[in-house]
Amino acid sequence: MFHWGKWKKRMGANSSSKRPVFDEKEDVNFDHFQILRAIGKGSFGKVCIVQKKDTEKMYAMKYMNKQQCIERDEVRNVFRELEILQEIEHVFLVNLWYSFQDEEDMFMVVDLLLGGDLRYHLQQNVQFSEDAVKLYICEMTLALDYLQSQQIIHRDVKPDNILLDKQGHAHLTDFNIATIIKDEERATALAGTKPYMAPEIFQSSMSGGTGYGFEVDWWSLGVTVFEVLRGWRPYDIHATNSVESLIQLFSTVSVQYSPAWPKDLVSLMRKLLTVNPEHRFTRLSDMQTSPYLAKINWDAVYEKKTEAGFVPNKGRLHCDPTFELEEMILESRPLHKKKKRLAKNRSRDNSKDSQSENDYLQECFEVLQQEFMIFNRERSGALGDRAVSVSCQIELSTQGVCSDTV
Repeated sequence: MFHWGKWKKRMGANSSSKRPVFDEKEDVNFDHFQILRAIGKGSFGKVCIVQKKDTEKMYAMKYMNKQQCIERDEVRNVFRELEILQEIEHVFLVNLWYSFQDEEDMFMVVDLLLGGDLRYHLQQNVQFSEDAVKLYICEMTLALDYLQSQQIIHRDVKPDNILLDKQGHAHLTDFNIATIIKDEERATALAGTKPYMAPEIFQSSMSGGTGYGFEVDWWSLGVTVFEVLRGWRPYDIHATNSVESLIQLFSTVSVQYSPAWPKDLVSLMRKLLTVNPEHRFTRLSDMQTSPYLAKINWDAVYEKKTEAGFVPNKGRLHCDPTFELEEMILESRPLHKKKKRLAKNRSRDNSKDSQSENDYLQECFEVLQQEFMIFNRERSGALGDRAVSVSCQIELSTQGVCSDTV
């Protein structure tokens, strides 16, 4: 059984009966949050649950080490993700609330969803009902249609990036490799997670053709729905498969649908998993024409008035517990000791760091410091008074592919 009270007491949260009062003119920073526990990590970043000290609202905080981002040429991706998240807001997305930085890290504070991601539940052998998955289809349809209206391709729709709230509603997260395409532009980069990437992404990387557009996210949705319903993906694709072999695969292998599925569901899946993007369902209006979704009250879906077919157990925290153990035992720079560590670093004499490599790194740090986008959604008013004391686990993408457009 998971109890917030125990974690708050253990991590020192709310040790005073009085809430601190912060200067409204002051930018939100790391000191405004109490760290509660680690819940996820990627190749250069981590995610933890935090509580804002003055309001006691709970959030998920994604933080990325500056030096690792510079060394891996990931800064552009982080900045692009920030640019996107600051401009969007939707009921079925994981929305950004604050962004800030310190000497070590860049931070994004987002909605907290404690229901876990679909990958976690698949690994726990949850058997999702058809009704439960139908609602996910509708909720992700609304999310993707909104992103398309904002000229955004997510490029990494998969079970790992679909999070459930405590009522069981789905939210799309992780814009680490998302891109913006305007007017008649087309994306060209080989970006995404191979088993979920649309055929035209591979074809574009091979032939240098016309690129791809929003259609790729709807293919990924089809793969995700198939996997959540059946427990495996429609194509046997792995990270080690070559691009050439995948192009051949899509032209020769047909998807085998379950004979137990209703004909209308199979028909919808065929429309999502159509190799030719010109024939694929790629917008809300397409999905509304499907007989399988004919009786859907889309307004009720948007307002979360449609009851979810699967509700996560409220007595558990739906994430891998090893994240917390690693943070406590193995992490050389634990987040909860950051304040002391930074104070110590600031007192050091750095005048001896004269090597050219250190000079270059310092120059990069200075540019990053100047260009980083600070954000406070409460000041912008973009989310209005929407409650945020709800919940989430975020899976950081381990891929950092920069986007190109033609």
